[in-house]
Amino acid sequence: MYGREMCRVEERDNNNKKKKMRRFAIGSMGLKKFGEIRVEKLKNSMVNVRSTKMKMWLIRATTMVLLWTCLVQLTALGGGSWGPRVLKGWPSCFTQDSALDVKLLPTVPVRVLPHKRVYKNNGYLVVSCNGGLNQMRSAICDMVAIARDLNVTLIVPELDKTSFWADPSEFEDIFDVDHFITSLRDEVRILKELPPRLKQRVELGIVHTMPPVSWSDISYYHNQILPLIKKYKVVHLNRTDARLANNGQPLELQKLRCRVNFDALRFTPQIEELGRRVVKLLRQNGPFLVLHLRYEMDMLAFSGCTQGCNDEEIEELTRMRYAYPWWKEKIINSDLKRKDGLCPLTPEETALTLKALDIDRDIQIYIAAGEIYGGKRRMDSLADAYPRLVRKETLLGPADLQYFQNHSSQMAALDYLVSLESDIFVPTYDGNMAKVVEGHRRFLGFKKTILLDRKILVDLIDKYTSGVLSWDEFSGAVKDTHAQRMGAPTKRLVMPDRPKEEDYFYANPEECLQPSDDEPLSIL
Repeated sequence: MYGREMCRVEERDNNNKKKKMRRFAIGSMGLKKFGEIRVEKLKNSMVNVRSTKMKMWLIRATTMVLLWTCLVQLTALGGGSWGPRVLKGWPSCFTQDSALDVKLLPTVPVRVLPHKRVYKNNGYLVVSCNGGLNQMRSAICDMVAIARDLNVTLIVPELDKTSFWADPSEFEDIFDVDHFITSLRDEVRILKELPPRLKQRVELGIVHTMPPVSWSDISYYHNQILPLIKKYKVVHLNRTDARLANNGQPLELQKLRCRVNFDALRFTPQIEELGRRVVKLLRQNGPFLVLHLRYEMDMLAFSGCTQGCNDEEIEELTRMRYAYPWWKEKIINSDLKRKDGLCPLTPEETALTLKALDIDRDIQIYIAAGEIYGGKRRMDSLADAYPRLVRKETLLGPADLQYFQNHSSQMAALDYLVSLESDIFVPTYDGNMAKVVEGHRRFLGFKKTILLDRKILVDLIDKYTSGVLSWDEFSGAVKDTHAQRMGAPTKRLVMPDRPKEEDYFYANPEECLQPSDDEPLSIL
């Protein structure tokens, strides 16, 4: 009995074990199938993602094509009066005469860079310009020509930051430096800075620095400067004003000076754009005359010209002249200097001169200058004679000029651009801006530039104001004096022993000018 009972227990145990084994086997199979199902789902989901991305890409591409087509057709149907500018003028399949009236899109000409000139580099020329914008401008032209003739590499010139104007502008703040470098690469290699090893030497002060001799012939640079460059690898010229002679230079060198001045030295896009805006504003109101009224405080202090100033102003100007050691002349007789024609015309003298020349009272006069010394008191007579006086500060808003404040060279660049575009240009003193603008206007087609003979003018003005001459006599004499001083083609006056007194190359670069057949070059 007991044995049978024991057999039943063992049989139940065995049955239970078999059931557990079957459950384990079934569970294992279920887990395996579950894993396979998960993998299959994952594969399916990846396929679905790829399919979704492909569908989205196709939808976007189709949408862009449809939108573009709609814009084209809307522009065509709108008669070209609205729509994106880039689409205007494109033919449309909805216009029957599109095949006959196809307007090409405005194309931007591809700029072709000149081929690099290959030459054996004799060394590096570093230059520090001195003076105002236009003095530095002509100096840069000279230095490029010298570097090319010596077969050296020129480093982008450093601008003057220590003169009276204390303008912190770098070269690239005023000129388009990349255009300057690339446009001249067929003539001379120009770098923004020295190679690292040489740059370190210069920064440590291990560099040969010197001022070249003024009004020097190119042979001076071959005989004196080139051997130094070959010896030291780098030479630093710390003064650049009037360091190359006006005359007697090779024609190729003279033409290169012109090329730098009229093409390579392009102002920055920001300055160029602002200049165009000023010219457009002026043109909207008719013709305009630019008056380079050189009657700022620094000019009067430097020259010692005090005509029309009161005692307090004369004292202030004298103190200023003595404060600047590089202004060599300290004791100046203003009356004698004025009679010799060496002083800028005063605003009062300028008003009389313009009236005597029959300049239309209603013409716009743009004052290309800094702050006029004496302010409104000195400008009243000019404003009474010509009420349409304007300045860049009155044409533009403060926001337009905020980046130009305390940057006199950038302000001068703006005046330079407006001066080039004016109908008439009248400088009251033959400073650097007057001379360089005069030459540039000659290059642009001998545009009207009235070159005032100050020595004759002040004598005529004194005779008129003292009653010796009537108005008609005075006006007639002024017109006769300036009949041949309107910027027409003329030969440059050459004075080999007195280069400071001869005509400045940049005022009349005749080697680069093409007078018309009916306007032959003449000698004044």
